[in-house]
Amino acid sequence: MTPVTQIPPLVTIIGGSGFVGRYVVRALAKRGYRIRVVSRNPNTAHHLQPLGNVGQIHAVRGNLRNRASIDKAVEGAAWVINLVGILSESGAQTFDAVQAAGARMAAEAARDAGARFIQMSAIGADANSSSDYGRTKAEGEAAAFETLPDAIVFRPSIVFGPEDGFFNRFAAMARLAPALPMIGGGKTMFQPVYVGDVAEAFARAVDGEVAGGKVYELGGPEALSFRDCMKLMLKIVGRKRLFVTIPWKIAEIQGAILGRMPKPLLTRDQVELLKTDNVVSPQATSEGRTLEGLGIRPQAMEAILPTYLWTYRAAGQFTRPQGM
Repeated sequence: MTPVTQIPPLVTIIGGSGFVGRYVVRALAKRGYRIRVVSRNPNTAHHLQPLGNVGQIHAVRGNLRNRASIDKAVEGAAWVINLVGILSESGAQTFDAVQAAGARMAAEAARDAGARFIQMSAIGADANSSSDYGRTKAEGEAAAFETLPDAIVFRPSIVFGPEDGFFNRFAAMARLAPALPMIGGGKTMFQPVYVGDVAEAFARAVDGEVAGGKVYELGGPEALSFRDCMKLMLKIVGRKRLFVTIPWKIAEIQGAILGRMPKPLLTRDQVELLKTDNVVSPQATSEGRTLEGLGIRPQAMEAILPTYLWTYRAAGQFTRPQGM
């Protein structure tokens, strides 16, 4: 008698074509899950297919402002992961529409499909935040738990890795600019977390190793001020740059002006967000709602940053690492 082959569970990842998404897809593909990547433009997800076997990963069109498209995308899924988030608003892509209403829509679609649900939020999510980003992230969390009490919420600090928009951005700036801006003196604290470690947390949740109904805060092994993050980056790329303090009031004005650009370098809302430290809370640490609590040893920036920031090194000061 021919044995029956069990079909691997299906995981739908909304926003899976982005930076964090590609690592979540890779971690799940290695475990054998079938993966459906949801994007407003499925063509942007084609680069993910080589991460799995033939037919294991496929992309579909979906938009968190269109419930019918999301319902279709989660059909048959055992798990639904929502990674969608924005750093600035553009047209219909507002914080309220994407991060609050969008998270509710994703959770409701998962519930109606009989799937488990994971929401990616961010450290800094706070219903009382003066930042619309922080406020709507908290509203998205609340919507997830109201809809599915056993939902899982992951709040990473700033995520770094080869395609990140943080260290890459400032390393590129350091190539040309004689100085780097320090908003509020660069004193805001961050706990940068490696994207591969964040992806591993999602994969373990899908494996059933993460308790539901909780918020987990994901940070790296070290908390640094923004100034110290820039010092580390400059050390790795072999450059010396001045640090120029930008007072909060001046930064707010700059954010208001730059925020009107199609792809703003800075917005007033981001300035508000920088007024609060972005680190794992003592409560999350004491309760084991961290990477370490999930059995994941977070990787240090010093071990990862040189593997991709070498491209920004000053001429004659760096030899590309072997195997890269």
